[in-house]
Amino acid sequence: MSKSYEQLHKPSSSFSSRADYLNHELQIMKPKRWGVNLPFKDYRFEFEDAIPALAGTIGKIVMVGAVAAAFAVPLGLPDSFVLENVRYELLIVSVFILLFSGMFLPTSNLPGTHGPLIPLIPIVVAAGGHPLAFGLLIGVFGLALGLLKGGSLMAKLTSNGVCGGLLLYLGFVGTIGQVDKMMKWAASINLPHIAFIIILATIILYALLEHWQKRWLAVPVGCLMAGVLAFIFGAPFEFKTAPGLPHMSPTYWWGETTGWQMGLPTFNSFLVVFPFAVLAVAMWTPDFLGHQVFQKLSYPEKSEKTHMNIDDTTIACSMRQVAGSVLGGANFTSSWGTYIVPAAIAKRPIPAGAILTAVFCIMASLWGYPMDLAVWQPVLSVALVVGVFVPLLEAGMEMTRKGKTTQSAAVVVFSSALVNPVFGWSLTMLLDNLGLIGDKQRSTDLGFAGRVVIPSVGFVILCLAMGAVGMLPGIPAFLPQFRH
Repeated sequence: MSKSYEQLHKPSSSFSSRADYLNHELQIMKPKRWGVNLPFKDYRFEFEDAIPALAGTIGKIVMVGAVAAAFAVPLGLPDSFVLENVRYELLIVSVFILLFSGMFLPTSNLPGTHGPLIPLIPIVVAAGGHPLAFGLLIGVFGLALGLLKGGSLMAKLTSNGVCGGLLLYLGFVGTIGQVDKMMKWAASINLPHIAFIIILATIILYALLEHWQKRWLAVPVGCLMAGVLAFIFGAPFEFKTAPGLPHMSPTYWWGETTGWQMGLPTFNSFLVVFPFAVLAVAMWTPDFLGHQVFQKLSYPEKSEKTHMNIDDTTIACSMRQVAGSVLGGANFTSSWGTYIVPAAIAKRPIPAGAILTAVFCIMASLWGYPMDLAVWQPVLSVALVVGVFVPLLEAGMEMTRKGKTTQSAAVVVFSSALVNPVFGWSLTMLLDNLGLIGDKQRSTDLGFAGRVVIPSVGFVILCLAMGAVGMLPGIPAFLPQFRH
């Protein structure tokens, strides 16, 4: 009979270095899927777990706020709606983090926020879409994908070149976007030099942490440095959000004159959001792939059982989406990047940091004041750059170093720039699996279904969904209600 985690655990003092201890912890863990995983019996809390938990909490506040605001503006809802819904969502997600990532599905990444959907939300609202219908369809489609193991199948059919190119594109676009936002923020407060100083200091700090092999500290140290520098050089900041509780009743949120002020959805509401829900779930696979890569690159050998499971993450995200939407939350979920990326870099498994993230989210929701700090532009931008986008660039370059990967990576970047990352991923996967680019030998080993049928059908379905809502450049939306 094999020994348990408890029996195999050794104190950190018995190892020659901290890295050796953390590697050993990953190698001896035995996560139980749909079993009860308990702290100290199946995993331990370490100082390193606090870093991704803090980064994830900052990212969560920011991203949920962005989703809620994207709905609030076209619907004419006040700023108080955004703030209260963010606090509500922090409490909702905490319950699901504890149940899934912390206890029953320790290889499922935390259900975060679906950032790529944010620009599409005003289009959904303009077409008459209902957030509850949207969330329910995403959850149903996601459950079907997870139960049929569609996510892991698509992961197997995505080569290193395709995945690496996708990471490079997302990392580059995200980094440029945050630098641009910093510049605009500094100009708006008539202190344009602040952005240059903070960004330059962040670059130097990141280089030093890399040199000292402490890169997992980049988010908290970077955010602290950015906040202090901004304050020293005169950037305005004040705490506004007082302690309190949001409305906890779904009937308040889905009332005719309260909360969303929309009432319950009709059948037509589901028809309007159908193509967007297909797109949302289709975006999960490249998102999940990108996050899983960090564990593969950072974790030691013989720790594969602690890697993020794509199908488990799909199921957890889907169940969280259904429940969150029914309760009245504004969030649309996906794999939690601001948590999993620093967790992988810190060589920590998912469960312990997940529990700390839930605790931090509850504290932020009830206390209120940390929410103001998390959405302050210098803190927010530095957190996203050093915690997500630069590591995405590094992982993308690492994945395209070996083998015949550069062609596929270049095509992903090119086609993603043409439409979006979903189009780029699906088109390049089709070309790569057909053997037109990339590793020809890999193509022949996939079989007819993996080489032709699945990538072709997937690409056609995604193009139809994108074309239906007018996302293909220069081509009018197939559905009349999405034409402008």
